[in-house]
Amino acid sequence: MIDFPKLEKQLGLKFKNKDLLTQAFVHRSYLNENPKFYLEQNERLEFLGDAVLELVVTDYLYKNYKNSEGELTVWRAALVNSDMLSEIAKNLGFNDFLLLSQGESKDQGKARKYILANTFEALIGSIYLDRGYEDCRKFIEKYLIVELPQIIENGLYKDTKSLFQEMAQEKTGITPAYKVIEEWGPDHNKRFIIGVFLGEELIAQGEGSSKQEAEVEAAKNALDIKHWHGRSEI
Repeated sequence: MIDFPKLEKQLGLKFKNKDLLTQAFVHRSYLNENPKFYLEQNERLEFLGDAVLELVVTDYLYKNYKNSEGELTVWRAALVNSDMLSEIAKNLGFNDFLLLSQGESKDQGKARKYILANTFEALIGSIYLDRGYEDCRKFIEKYLIVELPQIIENGLYKDTKSLFQEMAQEKTGITPAYKVIEEWGPDHNKRFIIGVFLGEELIAQGEGSSKQEAEVEAAKNALDIKHWHGRSEI
C-alpha cells in the first residue's frame, strides 16, 4: 500500500480530501489493469494544474522582473517544460507513489519522464482544488521557481543547440556543424545518429527518431563532454 501520508509530510502539505492527493498519482495505465479502482485517472487534474502553474509562474515573473516579454516568455518556458518538471518530481520522490500498470512501472525512459512531469501538474491541480490558489503559489515557488536564478545565470533557458553554438563560438571561434553518421529503419520508424563537429573534430553524437532530435541530443552530450554549461564558467 502506498504511503501517501508520508508524501504529505515530505512536501509539507495537509490535504483535507486525501483522495485528491491519491488521484494526482493515478496514471491511466493503472486503471486498465484495475478497472474497479475507486478514483479516476489524473489527466483532468493535470489539465487544471497546467493552467494554474502557468499563471503562478507568469505572475511571479511579471512582479519580480522588469525584462521584456520575450525574455520572460523563454524563462517561463524553461521553468515549466517537461524536463524541469520531471526532474523536480523525481527529486521529490514521486516515483515511489505512482500508480502505474506493471508494464509502465518497468519503463524508466522517456515515457517515465513525461509521466512524472504530468503528475507534478496533476498534483498542482489537486492542491488548487483542496487548498486554493495561495497554497499552490507557495508550493510552486518553493519547489519550482527556486530554480529560476540558476536557469538565468547559466543560460539554461536557451535551447541546447543554441547554447552549444554560443559557447563554441566564444571559446573556439568555430560554429558547430551537424552530420548524419548513421540512419536505419523504415520511413515510419526511422532512427538517426548525428555527430556534432567543431571543424574536423567530432565532439559528440546523439541518437533520435528525427534528425532534429538527434542533433539536440548531440549538442547536449557535447556540452557535457566540454563541461560548458553556462556563462558562469567562461
